[in-house]
Amino acid sequence: MQQEDLKPFNIEVEPQRESVRVCPSGELDLATVGVLRKQVEDLIAAGFERLVLDLGELTFFDSSGIHLVLELHQCSQDDGWQMAVVDGAAPVRRAFDVTGLRDVIPFVGRERLQAGGAWR
Repeated sequence: MQQEDLKPFNIEVEPQRESVRVCPSGELDLATVGVLRKQVEDLIAAGFERLVLDLGELTFFDSSGIHLVLELHQCSQDDGWQMAVVDGAAPVRRAFDVTGLRDVIPFVGRERLQAGGAWR
């Protein structure tokens, strides 16, 4: 990967009618995972009860990202809010496949979200 291919970590938040879509981009790793965790916590505290975590713009995803997604999934079950995850590029997909978490995390297809369909 060339230097110009690297993007700084960023999070876009897209409030929608019944949910909020959180789209991190760049590298999700130990240095940035806390920023994403705080963003999600703030959105849930603000009253959003349905959260879509869109991993499609990530260029790097390591075990700290896996841990955060598992933590958020558990929090959603414990605290009564809903979470769905939109899969990302090959490194993201591979992380979920290698860890065997593909069937644990509630994934939803981007096309279903764009069509306005139910995601749970």
